[in-house]
Amino acid sequence: MVYLTRVERFNAAHKLWVKDWSDEQNNEVFGRCANANWHGHNYSLHITVKGTPDPFTGFVMDAKKLSDIVKARIIDKVDHRNLNLDVPFIPSDCQPTSENLVVFFWQELYPHLPPEVDLHRLMLQETDTIYAEYFGE
Repeated sequence: MVYLTRVERFNAAHKLWVKDWSDEQNNEVFGRCANANWHGHNYSLHITVKGTPDPFTGFVMDAKKLSDIVKARIIDKVDHRNLNLDVPFIPSDCQPTSENLVVFFWQELYPHLPPEVDLHRLMLQETDTIYAEYFGE
């Protein structure tokens, strides 16, 4: 089994906030992420597929085709958007944390990959020190 990882980047804003909580409780739990005027990140999305290299091309999957699928299904929908308000596949009642986003991204991407590969892992890096991984479990 060979693993191929493609990295795509996007910029987006979000706010972590529970509407039924007081300002104080939101600020205590979410800190600066509860900023009333939103805040943004420069995200990196790592997409790892696995499979057997094609005997002719040597590819597990053409990395350009993988990029095209990821851009169409995810990046074009989230780049320079407000993740709380602008992305139809992110439920409005769900916190747009990296942990939740990586699961939503999997659900958007998985059905559109060719049958000769399996989606192995998505890793969404929010900052230099924070990322979430999802393996479809």
